[in-house]
Amino acid sequence: MLALIFCKVGNVMMPHLSLSQVPIGLRFILLSAMGFAFMSACVKYVSQYGIPVFEIVAARALVSLVISYMDVKRKGISIWGHNKPLLFARGAVGSAALMCVYYSITTLPLAEATILQYVHPVFTALLGLLVLKETIQRSTMLCIALCLVGLFVMVQPTMSSHVGEALPLFSVMIALLGALGSSIAYVIVRKLSQTEDSSVIIFYFPLVAFPISMILIWDEFVWPSLFMVVMLILVGIFTQVGQYGLTKAMQTQAAGSASAYSYIQIVFSALLGVWVFNEIPSLWTYVGGGLIVTGALINVFGPKLLFKRRDQV
Repeated sequence: MLALIFCKVGNVMMPHLSLSQVPIGLRFILLSAMGFAFMSACVKYVSQYGIPVFEIVAARALVSLVISYMDVKRKGISIWGHNKPLLFARGAVGSAALMCVYYSITTLPLAEATILQYVHPVFTALLGLLVLKETIQRSTMLCIALCLVGLFVMVQPTMSSHVGEALPLFSVMIALLGALGSSIAYVIVRKLSQTEDSSVIIFYFPLVAFPISMILIWDEFVWPSLFMVVMLILVGIFTQVGQYGLTKAMQTQAAGSASAYSYIQIVFSALLGVWVFNEIPSLWTYVGGGLIVTGALINVFGPKLLFKRRDQV
């Protein structure tokens, strides 16, 4: 709970929040959510000035490559790791997922694009079952059901005659491919974490993403203005801020709580969408997004509640 500290303004006692009273784990989660939300806003902003998606990915990868390389060298370890084939596979899958995510951000409202990214628990659970031979708990099955229903609600106008509220179906599919790619990358990272340092795993992502995106740009490269260069650099910086906040939150907060609080990114993205891009989420987005977030939260807290009930029996 946040403590209320009262300060006297004239003869009136005015409450204000003290940052020192906010749990440190929650502070890092808020930092992470804001970082990723501002990253998405910068991606959408520069795309509106004609910068292609692959060029945005290349700029983001270049900034991350420099920062990640410095981090690995700071630790005094080899940048190449041990399981090079799997590290390159993680980089390739992550690169494809990032391109899909950025494309969805540039072609969908920020709120909708962010919500669709959070369908990844469905894919992660299925991949865990198929690849890692993990069992799917009842809470995860309920999560999958709610996410699928929420997804159908969000895209339902697209499949009907309400064109005014319709989302571009192709962009929705690309967003889901991005969520699938993120889930595959997550499964690979879980495997790599047994033998590799986290900084090395992070380093391989931009190491692979930068040359791939440069090749895909081909003759579509657009010379950015100085202001656009700054905005492209901010894409990389805000990404690193988001990753740093999420990493520190996982270290200082229970993983379940950190995952649950991370959904506040949807709120930040929706607010930025309204304030910066004049995007007003539709009723379908509120209902479908609510179902998806509810399913994800059940996936996070369901096992704990289930075990608690068993202990009380």
